[in-house]
Amino acid sequence: MLEVRNLTSGYGLKIVLHDISLKVNNGELLGIIGPNGSGKTTFLRSITRALKPKHGEVYFENKDIWQTSLKELARKIAVVSQNPPLNHMTVEEYILLGRIPYYHKFQIIETKKDLEIAENAMSLTDVLKLKDRFMEELSGGERQLVILTRALVQEPKLLLLDEPTSHLDITHQVGILDLIKRLNKKLGLTVIMVLHDLNLASEYSNRLVLINKGKIHKAGHPEEVLNYQTIEEVYKTVVVVKKNPISSKPYILLISREEREKRHPIMREQ
Repeated sequence: MLEVRNLTSGYGLKIVLHDISLKVNNGELLGIIGPNGSGKTTFLRSITRALKPKHGEVYFENKDIWQTSLKELARKIAVVSQNPPLNHMTVEEYILLGRIPYYHKFQIIETKKDLEIAENAMSLTDVLKLKDRFMEELSGGERQLVILTRALVQEPKLLLLDEPTSHLDITHQVGILDLIKRLNKKLGLTVIMVLHDLNLASEYSNRLVLINKGKIHKAGHPEEVLNYQTIEEVYKTVVVVKKNPISSKPYILLISREEREKRHPIMREQ
């Protein structure tokens, strides 16, 4: 579905990504991980025409995205960003903005079909009960569900999410990612999501791409990427990696400096 070839990208004279090549298959749920400042968000911006690469190509369904109209891209690719602007509007009004790529010339109000698609999406994400509330009245978890619903009414083939669980408690983190996993399976939706939490990335992703210093450090199934040697090399912190007893996915355990020093006094010099 998506192919990135030798992508080099950045801001002004600053290069953030260096020679990135990656293929994403139809129906895949791909997690992008890496330290702060490694280039994860820049990668998402570079594959959606939000940021023009310095070098390289991005192909969506075998077509160069820079040869594709923004309207066509918006019908096929939906983006859930970290902090989207939330104007004074109801939940339903906000969600219906996702139908704008389908508006005909001179159309200014939603059609019956637009309303039906929005209602189906709200039912799917369980936000129908919130439709008459104002966006600024919602909790963080409710707001994230609404933002995801707006993306779904675009009827995309590819869903991009930048930190969809940031600032959420564990209940809402699991709820959001369970929903994304369900959409991936039920609708055949291809998903690329940036995550900071390595355990969530491990549990919910089919495949992981670890970006470090603007380059792909490692890519593969979670058990291939999330071993203690790789994590310590990239994140510069000591960890223990175990297997989740239920899912068998890798699970990362952190060790405080105090505990490290108790068991290994030599670490005090590190």
